[in-house]
Amino acid sequence: MKKIKPFRVVLSDASWDQTEQLEHFALLNLGIVESLASGVLSATETIQRFYHADNCLYVRKHLRNNQANAIMSHGVQLPDLFDSLPPEEAQREFLHELEMIRSLCLKLLEKGRSLGVANRATG
Repeated sequence: MKKIKPFRVVLSDASWDQTEQLEHFALLNLGIVESLASGVLSATETIQRFYHADNCLYVRKHLRNNQANAIMSHGVQLPDLFDSLPPEEAQREFLHELEMIRSLCLKLLEKGRSLGVANRATG
């Protein structure tokens, strides 16, 4: 019987420049946020698939972007909310954290677009 390998994203496998990596990182996170909000993924699954230590270290050491680092920090803590808070409060905080991640992603994308427009104007 063939064992199915679980889906896991490792950012260091990407070969884009830093601006492209940040844009792809933001888009990927927006998809994760949507999957979490709709219940397709659980908070625990996102730790296993994306917000794992390898990606946290990669973001910190290679992307060196405070917003990207904050996104990872918010993502890592999601499962802990349900362990430490009453269910209703945990759900409210969970949605707040998803909105924080979404907002940070949009800022990264906006910044990337600004850089792209500036590069085209000077090029």
